[in-house]
Amino acid sequence: MSDPTRILVTGANRGIGLGYVREWLARGARVFATARRPDEADELNALADERPDRLTVLQCDVTDPETILAARDAVAGAADGLEVVVNNAGVMGQRGEFEEVEPAEIRRVFEVNTLGPIRVAQAFLPLLRGGREPRRLVHMTSLMGSIDDNSSGDAYPYRISKCGLNMANRSMAVDLAGEGIVSVVLHPGWVKTGMGGSGARVSVQEAVEALVDVIERLDAERSGGFYDRDGEPLPW
Repeated sequence: MSDPTRILVTGANRGIGLGYVREWLARGARVFATARRPDEADELNALADERPDRLTVLQCDVTDPETILAARDAVAGAADGLEVVVNNAGVMGQRGEFEEVEPAEIRRVFEVNTLGPIRVAQAFLPLLRGGREPRRLVHMTSLMGSIDDNSSGDAYPYRISKCGLNMANRSMAVDLAGEGIVSVVLHPGWVKTGMGGSGARVSVQEAVEALVDVIERLDAERSGGFYDRDGEPLPW
């Protein structure tokens, strides 16, 4: 029997993050799941109570380097490496037309959606280096971060932050290629979550099943790419 895949998921208290945890547990993985306020993550904690051998819940605010390093140290105390790191934590931020844009809000959302994944990737890189190949760094992005696809404007903080994340991912893929670490950005589509709303057509379970299939198939050729939940390339 092979050793379980060891995975970190940030922003795992609800939505797609929680869906990832459920799906990877179902596939036999060893999961480390973070939440900004884990004491309020009832569903996540219930899963940990059911599978304490395979799920550890950790506190982590991706805008706070100290909590990221504390989470990293906790994982390092339980595992000598990771095969997958999923940067899922994110916020939508203010929506509105150009005249309504608040620079302070752009800065706030950028801290979470762009700098947060960079901080997490930097902190957990030693554990990825210690993982078994293939090692994968996955950042959850959005088609709203695509320059080519933007025909409707609006949502300046979110669009800018995800566009920045897409560029950071490409640079990570280039810089880590020599170490055999794959880095990609994935767009889950319009999913029924707190951010996506009830009008979305795709359930969290449907989305994460497809996303995990894509992640498990990632190889060096696909590193640096921007893909949908079926693994199809998206426009930058």
